[in-house]
Amino acid sequence: MSDPALPAYINYFLDPSHYDHPVDKVDLVQTHISYVLLAGDFVYKFKKPVDFGFLDFTSLAKRQHFVEEELRLNRRLCPDIYLTTLAVTREGNGFALAGSGEVEEYGLKMKRMPEEGMMAEVIGRGELTEDSIDAIVQRLVPFYAAAAVGPEIQGFGKAESVAVNVLENFEQTEGFISDDGPLSQEQFAEISSYAKGFLAREEIFTSRLAQVRDCHGDLYSANICLAPDQVYIFDCIEFNERFRYHDVASDVAFLAMDLDFRGLTDLSSYFIESFVARSGDEGLREVLNFYKCYRAYVRGKIGLFTAHAPEVDGATQAAALDAAAKYFGLAHSYAKS
Repeated sequence: MSDPALPAYINYFLDPSHYDHPVDKVDLVQTHISYVLLAGDFVYKFKKPVDFGFLDFTSLAKRQHFVEEELRLNRRLCPDIYLTTLAVTREGNGFALAGSGEVEEYGLKMKRMPEEGMMAEVIGRGELTEDSIDAIVQRLVPFYAAAAVGPEIQGFGKAESVAVNVLENFEQTEGFISDDGPLSQEQFAEISSYAKGFLAREEIFTSRLAQVRDCHGDLYSANICLAPDQVYIFDCIEFNERFRYHDVASDVAFLAMDLDFRGLTDLSSYFIESFVARSGDEGLREVLNFYKCYRAYVRGKIGLFTAHAPEVDGATQAAALDAAAKYFGLAHSYAKS
């Protein structure tokens, strides 16, 4: 039965018979910005027509542009996974993928990665090892070495540019402060004071400009697959350059923070030691705690936003608030360390 809350083309492609390759069933995964159809050996991803300020997918032309950017940018790390862009076209009473009719939507076709290799699944089974971490580092170091650099990109690494992202988080969460909620007044005050104090040390950011490049932007376990053949690091940020043009340390700190959050502090430390040893970037250590704090706070903010979205159910709200409290607690621990 069709879901009236979904676009007609999504309802159409929830039917396994509407594909030109074998599909037993179709699973729909939704995020706040995407529809993702898992269909047989392939994944089809489409952008929702939303505008959150930091991203704008409200027109078909904009969605086409960012679909093309997503393909281009993610092929840097996953050329075998990101296959092609495609147009959903109207064909009679239905739709087609890459047909000849009127274009309804643009999307991305990807090769499906093994579910059992997803890093979060590996962690859940207690199977993440130092060898796993080394494999990730071996993938990341040459990626950053080859990533685009230049004066425009490096400008995003200056203290005043970094401050735009950091201070925006405080502005967006100030209305959620409550000593009975995930973010207390004490936590907010101490985290913001720490961050502002660090941002005032402009010379540190100036010394790191050579390490500012076109990074991944969303480097954590949800976007890593530890497949038997290789490591896949996918789903980089394509929709806003200021979330991707930054110090390599900001990317690295995100994954290190994610491991800390999951209680894998030894592997988090090992990840940093392995990355520094292979990259030679000893200066990363000086800014690591600052970027860990920033990344943990961002995840806490996302938890707050999710919990207060009108469409979420009670269980989702409770889980989001619990995660937010843990992330803000972790950010606070970095601020005090």
